[in-house]
Amino acid sequence: MSITFDNVSKKYNNDYVALDEVSFVIKPNEFVSIVGPSGAGKTTLLRMLLAEERPTHGRVLLHDIDIHLLSGKDINFVRRKIGAVFQDFRLLPHKNVYENIAFAMEAAGRPDEEIESDVPHVLELVDLGSKIWNFPHELSGGEKQRVAIARAIVNQPDIIIADEPTGNLDPVNTYDIVQILKKINNLGTTVILTTHNKGVIDSIGRRVITIQDGRIVRDDMTGKYIL
Repeated sequence: MSITFDNVSKKYNNDYVALDEVSFVIKPNEFVSIVGPSGAGKTTLLRMLLAEERPTHGRVLLHDIDIHLLSGKDINFVRRKIGAVFQDFRLLPHKNVYENIAFAMEAAGRPDEEIESDVPHVLELVDLGSKIWNFPHELSGGEKQRVAIARAIVNQPDIIIADEPTGNLDPVNTYDIVQILKKINNLGTTVILTTHNKGVIDSIGRRVITIQDGRIVRDDMTGKYIL
């Protein structure tokens, strides 16, 4: 599924410009890192992609469909094509690992048989099969993020958005999470990563889009973290 930002601008209160004429295309199965200082517009860009914000001008296209022209029902269908991972994990504290992932499948209307077979499989993919019955408070930060990734991919989305997924992790767990994201990408899923971690960006060696003051200032196919 391709992603196109076509001359997208976003203004708040008619004066603050969060995005200013942003245009780019992400091809299916790309791994793209989006970097920039705080307030550059990265979060607004991701919210546009999830149809949580509407552009003031321009279009956001998924596979040639302008997602901001869709009805609520159709937007929900499109959102199921996108998995999201966040810095703060967003796990349900009173559900164990299995139940946290199963909950995402239940919300998508998946049958019990699929849930019972797919949850253990996806946990093995993120090297966390032994923690299937643990609760979030029994997991390390790195393990919580792996559960969050498993939850994001269990419904087989076309796109994974990882918004600062290593922001709360030590270097060892950061490395592990990046390797898992690369594995997911190698299996055919588009990955969009935002991060402030220069080491992460430089180690990936894939496309880097740099945003500053709401504008794209660099777009390098094998880029590094340059601000």
